[in-house]
Amino acid sequence: MAHGNGVLPLLLCLQHVLHFCLGFSQSVDSDFTFTLPPGHKECFYQPMKNGATLEIEYQVLDGAGLDVNFYLVSPHNDVLIFEERRSDGVHTVETDDGDYMFCFDNTFSTISEKVIFFELILDNTGEDGKEDEDWKKYIMGNDPLDMKLEDILEKMNNVKARLSKSVQLQTLLKAFEARDRNIQESNCERVNTWSMINLVVMVVVSAVQVYMLKSWFEEKRKSRP
Repeated sequence: MAHGNGVLPLLLCLQHVLHFCLGFSQSVDSDFTFTLPPGHKECFYQPMKNGATLEIEYQVLDGAGLDVNFYLVSPHNDVLIFEERRSDGVHTVETDDGDYMFCFDNTFSTISEKVIFFELILDNTGEDGKEDEDWKKYIMGNDPLDMKLEDILEKMNNVKARLSKSVQLQTLLKAFEARDRNIQESNCERVNTWSMINLVVMVVVSAVQVYMLKSWFEEKRKSRP
């Protein structure tokens, strides 16, 4: 009877481990890329809880000047961060209960649209704590099995955090690559445009010079008796 009572918590715990592994790919990180037309402003809202952490990182991937205005507003309508005509930025704030608003402003530009990438990283939102509590209810003592369960929980949390960090770094590298590619394509287009302009100017100048030389010789022939 004691053996059966010991097996049941172990099976429940293994079931919870399997459930945790199946939901392992879920992340509190999210990223977006959008196009901001000239003369426009785009705002986003993120609900947060008290004691959590909100991290925002943005980059201007394409557009003349690679710059945009950015500001972050708290649920109490306080402007926490304001940056004018920046190409990128990283900001972390401790949050209260309510909706945080962050905006990208391109009203200073009249002809150039901007392609903007931003990533949100939410920490201490309460989800991890809930998972820890679910684990702890299966740990009832100080025997070796309970200690091993605590070690499994700690190692899985460490792996989850490192995988989330790896995904975040890969996303940022993709954003840097996209911005560098856009810059290179823009520079290549400029070089080709100026090369065509120089070629046209050289052809026109050469034609004018040939015409002027021919006109001088024709005037000399006409001036002879």
